[in-house]
Amino acid sequence: MRLRNVKNASSKVESSAYIITNPKEYRGKFATLFKKNQPLSLEIGMGKGDFLIGMAERCPDVNFIGIERYPSVILRAVQKLEGKDLPNVKLICMDAKEVDEVFDHEISTLYLNFSDPWPKTRHTKRRLTSDVFMAKYESVFLGQGRVIQKTDNIDLFAYSIEQLSKHDYMLEKVTLNLAKTDLFNVETEYEHKFKKLGAKINYVEAVKRPKK
Repeated sequence: MRLRNVKNASSKVESSAYIITNPKEYRGKFATLFKKNQPLSLEIGMGKGDFLIGMAERCPDVNFIGIERYPSVILRAVQKLEGKDLPNVKLICMDAKEVDEVFDHEISTLYLNFSDPWPKTRHTKRRLTSDVFMAKYESVFLGQGRVIQKTDNIDLFAYSIEQLSKHDYMLEKVTLNLAKTDLFNVETEYEHKFKKLGAKINYVEAVKRPKK
């Protein structure tokens, strides 16, 4: 995913009107950055932006924020947004581990698309559905949070199903082959490539159970 040695990537990213350069200053008030006060969705690890941009175009009644760690990657999303008028999109260059320091009970839906599976046991805590991150999401979500995950990695998928259940999420939609369903889907750049190679895409949509 990471694109190396993109000259002046950081400065080019920061100059975009779609970029939030000081995200922690908006903690708890990200709605003020959008023209309309609408449900706010977050994609962690947005890559080059195909999914986020596609969702924003198809769902104008939802606001979207995408976060990506590397300026050289998020720059590609910025370039794709040039010439578009999408007032319901914002981007942040940041590390996912700071998600609870940036958002405060304001996200309705969280998208985890083709996240790094971190297959080694010693790296378990880095998985975006690990106990560490599931705890962070508690302070990120507004009301009953919804998690939607896509991955081609069956081991990560099985782990995530277990974790979502453990953390009291109801599994509403689950499939081991997204292409064989009629579920609404906007493809990521990785997904498009994987499908051409015949890879099956695993999908889960889960919602937090209401507190008693």
